[in-house]
Amino acid sequence: MPDIKAAPDLVEAIPPVAGRVGRPRRRPDVILADGGYDSAAFRDWLRTRRIEPIIPQRGGKKIIGLGKIRWVVEQAIAHLHQFKRLAIRWDRLLIMHQGFIKLAASLICWRRLARSI
Repeated sequence: MPDIKAAPDLVEAIPPVAGRVGRPRRRPDVILADGGYDSAAFRDWLRTRRIEPIIPQRGGKKIIGLGKIRWVVEQAIAHLHQFKRLAIRWDRLLIMHQGFIKLAASLICWRRLARSI
């Protein structure tokens, strides 16, 4: 399935984010995406939910600075893929895969903390 078809479900699945006093936020203010998500229907869908889409148009000018922000996400995925079991999903059960992702994230954080001490 193309990513653009799953994008609305992904946005709807964003969990509440706590942090400030009051009710947790249910939606982001802005969505940053690459040109693969360039679709008038998806942009309109985001705007109806009061989310600003920052998506470069195909064949048009690129958005300056978008790569710096996306680099953080891509780097996090690269850190998880250092564990071979997560690079290719072998587990049949989703709960097992999620457990290994949490274990890998814990190991990555622990290693970073151990280096900084």
